[in-house]
Formats: sequence, C-alpha cells, structure tokens
Amino acid sequence: MVIKMKSQKERMLAGELYVAQDEELGRENKRAKRLTRLFNQSTEEQQEERQRLLNAMFKQFGAGGYVEPPFHTDYGTNTVIGKNFYANYDAIFVDCGPITIGDNVFMGPRVGLYTAGHPIDAGIRAEQLEYGKGITIGDDVWFGGNVVVNPGVTIGSNVVIGSGSIVTHDIPDNVVAVGNPCRVLRPITQQDHDEWAKQKAAYYADR
Repeated sequence: MVIKMKSQKERMLAGELYVAQDEELGRENKRAKRLTRLFNQSTEEQQEERQRLLNAMFKQFGAGGYVEPPFHTDYGTNTVIGKNFYANYDAIFVDCGPITIGDNVFMGPRVGLYTAGHPIDAGIRAEQLEYGKGITIGDDVWFGGNVVVNPGVTIGSNVVIGSGSIVTHDIPDNVVAVGNPCRVLRPITQQDHDEWAKQKAAYYADR
C-alpha cells in the first residue's frame, strides 16, 4: 500500500509542523504579495479596483466589506470574511492557519491576526520548522487599535476588545475584554443597549 505524504500546505492548514520554504506555498505567498502591493498602491479614486482586489485576495470576502490600505497578508486564500467587515489602516493577517471572521466585524488601526507559531525549542526552530493555529472571530466584534490576536484563539460574538490588547486565550460572547494578556472586563448588558439606544435617538432627533 502506497501512503501519500502530506504536502507542506496540508500540514500547515492541519496545524502540524511544516516548512514554509516550499514551492506551492511560495507561489501562494508571491500571489498574495502581488495583490496586496497592487491594493496598497491604489488610490481613493479606484474603489472598484480595490473591491476587485479584495475579492481576489481572500478565500471569501463578504458583501459590504472594506479594508483601508495599507494591508498585508501571507496568503489571503486561508481567510474567510463575512459581511459588512471593516479594517482600518495597517491591518496584518498572518493566515498560515485558517482565519474565519463573522459578520459586522470592525477593526481599528494596526490590528494583527497572527496564526503563525514557532517551536520553543531553539534547535528545532532553527531547522525552519513552524506551525499555524487558526483564529476564529464571531459576529458583531469591535477591535480597538493595536490589538494582537495570537494563534489558536476563538473570539465569540458581540464582543469589544479594548485597544492595545494581546489576546492569548479564547474570549466568550457578549463581553468587553481588555489587557495584556486580554481578560474579560465585564459583560455587555441591557443597560449598555438602553444607553446607546438613547444616544442614537438623540442623534436622529437633531437631524
């Protein structure tokens, strides 16, 4: 019986050790660099071209989404993004592992989603072996500026992540979470909803 060896890409997406200096991965990385270069060099008058490049860059890019240049990613093809997404300047998605983002997710400037990891053992790390662990983000999540999300993290729905947070562990639904390492600060409550509904009503009353 012939046992088919996994490709480096298959190992990477399975969260196993792999070597990035691989022909298939090299082609996909070069494609991502080309698309991000074209995207980052586009102007504000080229909104249709920007949208075309975003749709080509990602495995899925939902309707109503927008990314402010500059933006960087390793592959793009391992990232799925839902509807009404927004990322401000300098977002970085290192998608060695799968990145899945739900609907209505907003990101402040310089948010990084980092799925890549390297062995703690220095000798093994020096052999260029690395791994990726996927990141999953639910619906209705708001990230403040300069947030970093580490490999293997799942963030629930209806969540606010405070600026400067380093998210090293899973975050549940319906909370505000902040800090380094990021921890739940408090739940999002009906009182929050009522207060913002009142401010919304005042806004429309003044128009």
